[in-house]
Amino acid sequence: MERTQFIMATAIILFVAFCMGWFAFWLIHRFTRVSKSDIGELERMAQELHEAEETRDQAITYLQQREAELTTQLSQTEAELSATMDGLREARHEAEELRAYIERVNQG
Repeated sequence: MERTQFIMATAIILFVAFCMGWFAFWLIHRFTRVSKSDIGELERMAQELHEAEETRDQAITYLQQREAELTTQLSQTEAELSATMDGLREARHEAEELRAYIERVNQG
């Protein structure tokens, strides 16, 4: 093989390699290209996600407020129950004293 033929063969091989690389790039670019409808869909999904996060945050805030209200209400109810139990205990004690007094009066 002469020098000129070798140079031509090398040039053709390099040109074919270049064309194959360019074609592969074009093919990959064509299949991975994002269309406007896909971008619109992604923007819509992002907006829905944002709205869902806001709704979740509002729900968490509401639940925290509700929990605080219920905790306060429970504390008040427990305090009222304790006061009622003390009053009942005192009333029973007074009733026992009255019974004992009545028995003493009836016996004496």
